Amino acid sequence: MEAVAVVVALIFAVLVTLGVIATVKTVRAVKRGVDRTVTQARRTVEDTRLKARQYAQPGAAGEVAQLRLSLRTSMRATQEALRLAAAEDASLSEAQALFERLSAHGHELDDDLKRLESEPDRARIAACLPELRERTERVKGSADSLRWAAQDRARRFAEDDLETLSGQIQMEAGALRHWMTEEPREPAGSSSGPAAASGSSGTGTPAGEAPLPAGRAASGERPERSAITGRKTWQQPGYSWQKSQRPESTT
Repeated sequence: MEAVAVVVALIFAVLVTLGVIATVKTVRAVKRGVDRTVTQARRTVEDTRLKARQYAQPGAAGEVAQLRLSLRTSMRATQEALRLAAAEDASLSEAQALFERLSAHGHELDDDLKRLESEPDRARIAACLPELRERTERVKGSADSLRWAAQDRARRFAEDDLETLSGQIQMEAGALRHWMTEEPREPAGSSSGPAAASGSSGTGTPAGEAPLPAGRAASGERPERSAITGRKTWQQPGYSWQKSQRPESTT
């Protein structure tokens, strides 16, 4: 009884432990999903605000919003392109490491642009804008270069794979149509040897048959034969244009 109780207690402890682990994993997954949703919502709200400010505030303030929006869009597109391409191409790990270093500069630049948005002095905004514009173009150009290189690499791999697959398909199609590459065989009845020549006479009659009369040989008619049952030939029905034969006793 004590052994049974120990086994039951162990099973209960294992079940409780598995339940706790499953609960913790579920809570973490839900938390990650909520954080991801909140981050996407904040990103969407920020992008919408920048778009509205870009058109609502002309001048230096609107240009600052435009620089932030273009920077965020380029960095986000490059990050997504590298993430999708790295799942199929392990050689992009170095590119991802470089993008992480570039992201640090991008975040620093975005913070500087964000602080400049709340600057009340328009003259200071106009003075800082050229330097921030140049930094934005450099970071954005580097991000675009990484993204385009990853896209071109994926496209090149797809073209090479398609070319190889097309060649294999052509070879398989040729193997399936193997009869088209074989030499044509002569029909069984087309042999014109001595055996075929000896089976026919000069008049064209088959071997073993008497030659046709001259009149019928010209017209191609076959000689009439009597029936095996002894039926008279004059009793056999003829065609409507043939003259019926009479018995010898009639006049």
